[in-house]
Amino acid sequence: MSKVMIHPASYENCQKAVDRAFDLFPLEVEGKKVLVKPNVLRLAQPGEAILTHPAVLKAVVTKLMSMNTGQIIVGDNPGVFTYGANEAAFEKSGLMEAAQGHYQNIGAESREVPFNPEFKERLSVSRAVLDADVVISLPKFKTHGLTVVTGAIKNSFGILPGAQKAQLHKLAGNPARFNEMLVDVFRLRVPDLFIVDAVVGMEGNGPASPDLRDIGLVLASDNAVALDATMARLMGVADPGQLRFLAKAREAGLGEFSQEAIELIGELIPIADFKLPPMGGEAIARAPKIQEFIESRTLLRPQADPDKCTSCGACVDQCPAEALAFDEELPRVDPEKCIVCFCCQEMCPEKAMQLL
Repeated sequence: MSKVMIHPASYENCQKAVDRAFDLFPLEVEGKKVLVKPNVLRLAQPGEAILTHPAVLKAVVTKLMSMNTGQIIVGDNPGVFTYGANEAAFEKSGLMEAAQGHYQNIGAESREVPFNPEFKERLSVSRAVLDADVVISLPKFKTHGLTVVTGAIKNSFGILPGAQKAQLHKLAGNPARFNEMLVDVFRLRVPDLFIVDAVVGMEGNGPASPDLRDIGLVLASDNAVALDATMARLMGVADPGQLRFLAKAREAGLGEFSQEAIELIGELIPIADFKLPPMGGEAIARAPKIQEFIESRTLLRPQADPDKCTSCGACVDQCPAEALAFDEELPRVDPEKCIVCFCCQEMCPEKAMQLL
């Protein structure tokens, strides 16, 4: 039976809830490499409730620092909106300061791994994720137009650097297959602990909706299926099995979502009149402008501005896919190798790399 913690919290006192999560779901971190992955969708302020709040991240990092953790890495690969602005997203949101010196651009180094050939033979995953002894995922309590709930399983989509996420959106083709694909990504490296920022949540047409709710909770579990099912019930989804990603995860043996299979530590009170997006994913699937935007992100490639480029080679050295090489004095991209992570843009000291 899986356990899920539901603990009252504010951003001022969330350290208590985080400490409780570590007590309930103990981790061996002394001398280990630990990756902490918040939800960093795009450039946003903490008050927008689009990202994991810096207070929750700070509480987790503070706890790990008190446990003689060998190495702490805080990082994420921002979503479709913010490729090439990893550091900027952390700075603007306050997550950089909350990381307390442990931030790392985890998109700068990646490794290819086999994937479900129904979608793509291989994917590049951030090396920091694959090399970590322990992975702690910090989802945000939000809705999503394609998955209804975006929580523990969906947060793992951020282990993929660059436009692979947009490419998978496109390859999935419809909401049902997108939900199934998310589970395949999640299985590439299942996190060891999940702590959800549900102090202020998002309802309506997430994951970037202006409709916010004061919820006043921190949730935690070591099982993503049980945790996401609990989130769904809090949002008013009586049968979490209606959510395709949860049904797929259960079929894959990743956990159970029935109430009888979950031990709640705390009180589950569904949020009154919580606004959900359409259950079939129509909120995004039938929005031509959103689909056109996702398509455009799969086509972008970096190109050096000859008026700014000094041929220093930083972009070539930092390219995790080895897709850049010098052609005379300018670096050129091999579009077949490029994973569109835009590390070259982030690392260029002259800001010479353009996205075209």
